[in-house]
Amino acid sequence: MSITQNATSADDLRRLASEHLWLHFTNMSAQKPPIIVRGDGCYLEDIDGKRYLDALAGLFSVNLGYGYGEEIGQAALEQMRELPFYTNWTYAHPRAIELASEIASLAPGDLNRVFFVSGGSEAVESAWKLARQYFQVRAGASQVPGVEPGEMIGRQVGGPPQGRKYKAIARDVAYHGTTFGALSINGVEALRTPFEPLVPEVRHVSNTNRYHRPLEETEEEFTAFLLEELERTILEMDPDTVCLVHMEPIQNAGGSFVAPAGYWRGVRELCDKYDILLSADEVITGFGRVGHWFASERYDIRPDIVTCAKGLSSSYAAIGAVVATDRVMEPFLSASTMYTHGITFGGHPVMSAIALKNIEIMKRERIMEHVLGNEAAFRSTLEQLLDLPIVGDVRGTGYFYAIELVKNKETRETFTDEECESLLRGFLSPNLFERGLICRADDRGDPVIQISPPLVATQAEFDEMTGILGDALAEAWEQVK
Repeated sequence: MSITQNATSADDLRRLASEHLWLHFTNMSAQKPPIIVRGDGCYLEDIDGKRYLDALAGLFSVNLGYGYGEEIGQAALEQMRELPFYTNWTYAHPRAIELASEIASLAPGDLNRVFFVSGGSEAVESAWKLARQYFQVRAGASQVPGVEPGEMIGRQVGGPPQGRKYKAIARDVAYHGTTFGALSINGVEALRTPFEPLVPEVRHVSNTNRYHRPLEETEEEFTAFLLEELERTILEMDPDTVCLVHMEPIQNAGGSFVAPAGYWRGVRELCDKYDILLSADEVITGFGRVGHWFASERYDIRPDIVTCAKGLSSSYAAIGAVVATDRVMEPFLSASTMYTHGITFGGHPVMSAIALKNIEIMKRERIMEHVLGNEAAFRSTLEQLLDLPIVGDVRGTGYFYAIELVKNKETRETFTDEECESLLRGFLSPNLFERGLICRADDRGDPVIQISPPLVATQAEFDEMTGILGDALAEAWEQVK
């Protein structure tokens, strides 16, 4: 009998957690983690029987909520009985084929080819590798690593091959994952710094946060500023070396930044002008978060590559994907080329079966229609918080919002780093949790409360989360004063 089979009490589990479990992104000096034992709909319950409204959908990911475990579990069991595992390295199996076809049918435009991975960071990593190799293969590069046909591309001492398109551009404060390539694209400096030097070469341009821009600046002027900066950055990096522009349709880190009018059309035009692949990071926004299967459709982004994960299975399984257009796939169809990349669990048959069942349920329950039909009510409910002196902005769309906190609403003055530490982690995070609300108090950028509930949430949940937030933020303001 294993030691965990004897861990029947809360005290046993807490002891084992403190002795053996290494939590992600967690200070382990005084580890006493909440132990969540069950979920239902939009709610979770801990080992002591306390109930919480999960206003973050796990990590922006449990799109269906927690109420479909039995149905999805049955799909997993049936697949386990039929074929518990096989690889997509050279071989295929029915569930990966069916899921790839399903994703292609839901994706906008000619995003028709699906490469499976295990999660979001791997998807971003794979997208950059794909973009790098796409330009090599398209140019007729040899499949022998480091050797180019006819000495077409020279070799720099201690650097990448001359003339190769390998650089990437992303946005400030944008989170894109933690594996080394994804981390290099990551725009959150504090996450990159401990692991430098990173993968060369990425530059970060301004994100689409308009809240702290000059008040007299029009939306058109903001769009022009962003596009001029992006083009200037491409030129400074040398367009002949840039392979990828990687951006979220709505940027999560920093607080649900929606792009101004004309932005995505301009980004697409610049990528076409300089022969750069445009990659949409839909790890969060894909599969219903903003009321469409892909946010790229809602905003007419027309990407060459899409990365997705989380909502693909509503996090009932660890699965992600890179979805590429026919144009990106075309050079790899030659008998002499291949995408030299692979992941053992990419397209895992059980994970694929779960994702297929998740999509089936989302269609049956009309989740897209539910989100679009309720997004206005969700926004208007959250906007009640604007009556509080500490709340400066409520922004987002669909079921994907952020509430920015300020010291002064008139000047939009933000809090210092020390004040953020005290306000967010010292007071709000534990206070909201104690009140039974799971969300995220974050200061990657300016201080925000991030709200992203399961897509099955209704007005009752909107009212409950707004009520808890209102009480906690009012108390926080008294402490700030």
